[in-house]
Amino acid sequence: MVSTDRAVPRRTILAVPGSSDRFIEKARTLGVDGIFLDLEDAVAPAVKVESRGRLVAALNDERGFAARLVTVRVNGWESPWTYGDVIDVVCGAGSRIDALVLPKTQSAAQVQALDLLLTQVEHTAGLPVGRIGIEVQIEDATGLLHVNEIAASSPRLASLVFGPGDFMASLGMGGLNVGAQPAGYPADAFHHVLMSILVAARAHGLQAIDGPFVAIRDVEGFRRSAELSAALGYDGKWVLHPAQVNAGNEVYSPKPADFERAQRIMTAYAHATELAQGAVGAIVVDEEMVDEAGVKLAAAILARGRAAGMEENR
Repeated sequence: MVSTDRAVPRRTILAVPGSSDRFIEKARTLGVDGIFLDLEDAVAPAVKVESRGRLVAALNDERGFAARLVTVRVNGWESPWTYGDVIDVVCGAGSRIDALVLPKTQSAAQVQALDLLLTQVEHTAGLPVGRIGIEVQIEDATGLLHVNEIAASSPRLASLVFGPGDFMASLGMGGLNVGAQPAGYPADAFHHVLMSILVAARAHGLQAIDGPFVAIRDVEGFRRSAELSAALGYDGKWVLHPAQVNAGNEVYSPKPADFERAQRIMTAYAHATELAQGAVGAIVVDEEMVDEAGVKLAAAILARGRAAGMEENR
């Protein structure tokens, strides 16, 4: 049984520190598509082990979370905590978890190691084998060089996530504001990495998620950052504060005008195809030529809009 959560919308994924009962409670009702309960960077080394139990208790709370997607970010393989994170959290609350997030991924072997460990733990805990997915973060130069092999490494994979903070440090980029463009560079400093991750993700049927923008009060800065990756085709972005949620949900949903135009294209093309008994190459909609490629674009926009809860005109 392979994880089937690749189609779940991921416009906004909220980061929730696993060491904070207050933030966990606040996350229960927020209008995000997904959350990740964090055991990695947001949790100090001294409380990482005890935070596992806090997450298990929070996941097993019958109130649940409003988000459709609930994941846990374990510590990466470079740390001493990965094995214990997986054992404790999956054995304790595996039925409440959609995926594990693996940070600082540098190779396909690291994903395969997590896949094998998950399979063992699922067997032990009596869980359906393969249901829990894996989402991986690409956070440094080595990970980016191997992103295509990483994307093909496991049937559990659901998404690739850009980690801008560690990536900026890996390359020696200037600037301390994670997710913001470094000062002094006249173009988009993240374009190459974002496009590389996106191409690998799409080649293997995965979603592509942009990383966080840490200036939590600068909503317009967050919006500008999100619009850059959304324009490329990214499915969503991590959010760090409730103030970023509405902007993220809006940016990664189709614009209403585009959604309506996509409906017109699909309706007109279907009608023309029926009249011509399938012998249609191109038609004109809204004074623009539309061929099969245009129909594919329209279908993709409709699918994204439906997933975001947009309603079609009848």
